[in-house]
Amino acid sequence: MDMSDQKAAARKAAFARRKAAKTPARDAAAVKHLLEALLPHKGKPLAGYMPIRTEVDPIPVMAAMSAFGPVGVPVIQGAGQPLKFRAWTPGCTMEEGPFGAFVPTKGDWITPEVLIVPLVAFDANGMRLGYGGGFYDRTLEGLRAKAPALALGYAFAAQQADILPLEPTDQPLDGIVTEQGVVIST
Repeated sequence: MDMSDQKAAARKAAFARRKAAKTPARDAAAVKHLLEALLPHKGKPLAGYMPIRTEVDPIPVMAAMSAFGPVGVPVIQGAGQPLKFRAWTPGCTMEEGPFGAFVPTKGDWITPEVLIVPLVAFDANGMRLGYGGGFYDRTLEGLRAKAPALALGYAFAAQQADILPLEPTDQPLDGIVTEQGVVIST
């Protein structure tokens, strides 16, 4: 089995675990823990994301943090390119972007210092498996080459895997926040 087959199999299993874990109560518990993890960083430019499928929802935390400083959401620029982050505020005008995630129709670009990173699966070492486009890996590598950037994975505890198929370009996360709290902090 080659790397792409291994990643496809790992994604399929993780999607099933995530779907089974998705409940309003778990989302609410995850929001509480994410807000606690982010409050020490209030005022720093923050990147969140618009949830798709059964991802855990960061929007309540993004809304709360927008009272302290800029919040952005990822905008895909094209295959093989890093993400850019457009300023987001609660109630701003949005349009559907690639993968079905909504993005602001207009606004300033921000450079985040703190990122809430969606994922399909994570492991005990703070590594993540995403959707396969490499967007966050390229983005984190580029941001970290210029300045410190704190990347917190946001997931349900059920998304943890014992082993992930990893490549040298995969970027580690600084922590993972779930409905159970900060479960991994590197």
